[in-house]
Amino acid sequence: MKKTNKEPVYLRQRKRSNGLIALFLDIVRDGRRTNEYLKLYLVPERTKEDREKNRQTMQLAQSIKAQRIIEIQNGEFGFKSQFAEETRFFDYYRALVEKRRGIESLGNWGNWNCCLKHLERYEKRKDITFADITPRWVQGFRDYLEKEAYAYGCDYRKRGELKPLSQNSRQSYFNKLRACLNQAYEDRIIAHNPMRGIDGFSGEESTRMYLTIEEVKKAAQTDSDSELIKRAFLFSCLTGLRRSDILKLTWGEVQQQGNFTRIIFRQKKTKGQEYLDITPQAAEMLGTRGKSSELVFKGIPCTSTTNGIIKIWMQRAGIDKAITFHCARHTFAVMMLDLGTDIYTVSKLLGHRELTTTQIYAKVLDKNKQAAVSRIPDIFSSDKED
Repeated sequence: MKKTNKEPVYLRQRKRSNGLIALFLDIVRDGRRTNEYLKLYLVPERTKEDREKNRQTMQLAQSIKAQRIIEIQNGEFGFKSQFAEETRFFDYYRALVEKRRGIESLGNWGNWNCCLKHLERYEKRKDITFADITPRWVQGFRDYLEKEAYAYGCDYRKRGELKPLSQNSRQSYFNKLRACLNQAYEDRIIAHNPMRGIDGFSGEESTRMYLTIEEVKKAAQTDSDSELIKRAFLFSCLTGLRRSDILKLTWGEVQQQGNFTRIIFRQKKTKGQEYLDITPQAAEMLGTRGKSSELVFKGIPCTSTTNGIIKIWMQRAGIDKAITFHCARHTFAVMMLDLGTDIYTVSKLLGHRELTTTQIYAKVLDKNKQAAVSRIPDIFSSDKED
């Protein structure tokens, strides 16, 4: 007599009063039967779109069924007790945001917080659990970021005009959700990561605004409404330090090493330990030395106020560029390359972890390209001899 092997998991359907068909798994293990409702539903097929939607739903259900069979075969079945899928999603996400407060850069922490605001706009249910976070839900959030979300979506101030999110904002917010789900998977909140198989957003290369050496000289010779901001900005132009590292720089991190002044500090953004030798000219920007625990540039105002003062200062210097404090770091990078410093050394001076990050500046200042286009002959001149 031929022996048959029965599957331990069956995909079943049950019609509901509202016309939808609920999908669930009928699981038989050790002689005991349990049902797992997938919260997936087939719709009445009236259109081509309905049929396609049902096809994708069935495909997802079959995938879950296959995973459950693997779990049983590997002795891992028992997902209801092993995983905490009833954990409230927004509570978990907010906990991640708070955990990062004061540890990550203010900008990156702000992106986590902004992503939360967009998630709340996308999902109105405040009590959803991780059991509700399906691949379709994740895809829906991606579609929301691409088609519905607007800039300042996490800002409740009234705006004259609503603009779509930038490509880089879409990428950042979607990656925050990805990081949350990855962490939930690591914490055994979820048995399967619903982010898998869903493409994110590609980044868009932003414009690196910087000052030329001549423009830096102009700025240095022009009065600013804040001497402190002027010194800090020029110091960044001459060292490449980020604003966040300049704000927390103490005199104890400034040491004299022979003819050079050396700054020994840990980058706030990357947490990397850095040893940076600076020129006497940059050392002058530090001002009068104080106690080891004192801040070197104490009293620098918030970013918006700082950039407002820099804007007026640049206008006064006759520089018609949209310059912010961070542009000083770009200025240092481009200036180093312009002076012939090799890209590897520039990367080390900037504290970059990856050389590809520094190569962006090589694109900004590519003298080989400039030399190539300069060899194009004058098409309006005549080659005929008089």
